[in-house]
Amino acid sequence: MTHAIRIEETGGPEVLRWVQMEVGAPGEGEVRLAQTAVGLNYIDVYHRSGLYPMELPSGIGLEAAARVEAVGSGVTDLKEGDRVAYAAPPIGAYAEARLMPAHRLVKLPDEIDDRLAAAMMLQGMTVQYLIRRTHQVKAGDTVLFHAAAGGVGLIACQWLKALGATVIGTVGSDAKAELAKAHGCDHAIVYTRENFVERVKEITGGEGVPVVYDSVGRDTWEGSLDCLAQFGLMVSFGNASGPVPPVNLGVLSAKGSLFVTRPTLMNYTAKRSDLVASANELFEVVRSGAVKIEVNQTYPLAEAVQAHRDLEARKTTGSTVLTV
Repeated sequence: MTHAIRIEETGGPEVLRWVQMEVGAPGEGEVRLAQTAVGLNYIDVYHRSGLYPMELPSGIGLEAAARVEAVGSGVTDLKEGDRVAYAAPPIGAYAEARLMPAHRLVKLPDEIDDRLAAAMMLQGMTVQYLIRRTHQVKAGDTVLFHAAAGGVGLIACQWLKALGATVIGTVGSDAKAELAKAHGCDHAIVYTRENFVERVKEITGGEGVPVVYDSVGRDTWEGSLDCLAQFGLMVSFGNASGPVPPVNLGVLSAKGSLFVTRPTLMNYTAKRSDLVASANELFEVVRSGAVKIEVNQTYPLAEAVQAHRDLEARKTTGSTVLTV
């Protein structure tokens, strides 16, 4: 028997339950994993709260590092003992052991330890698709990245800086502003006392930016559109403050023939080739030192309730790992 976090109903952190589970033998195309570290991500809150509906009862979590314990039939590129990581469905990463489709796993380089891998796969590959594929940022670009002191934000600030971009970030406190600046953010706007639209216009000489990356959602939607230059792209990739309200397309024309997209990592890594390419580019920027992953909080997996409380209370910075 092993343990896992399960939910039987949606709601606050208290719905997370630490229970005993049976993990069977892997089927065709599957492997059984002994997990070592699990990543905590805001999408977990969306699943737990019901914002992103799922069939219940259910496990939770999309990211972990692990060791292969057993291999099912048809699996040829993994063997017992291999170190692997993932950031993909099926949901259920909050577990000591589990079954996982082999094609959703990537092998870990020796230089990337398990805790680091669990902290970087989902957030790091999110940054990879956002700044390398959704909008290919190039040297000399100025971009606005909301929640710059969060896990995704700190990785993005460093990676954008390595690409030669000027990074404008929004944060909730002076301490978080210093943290963002230490990771490559050129202009950290404390949104609790500064109007971020006015500051972006001031920084860009009134032009605005070609792209805004926004994981906050409802609270920043209108302001984000006002920060865009003509023909700019609004990348809405999260809903930390709640879902974006219905969009009047006429607003996009009035504000400068703007573009809007709502991408997800799961779409951008649906093909095995894209998953491997994304992970490899992430591994390379981390190994090169261009991006340093900050694991600023760890909790035992059994204490996931407290981890969720702290995440939603914005008490966390950088990445958070649940240890197994």
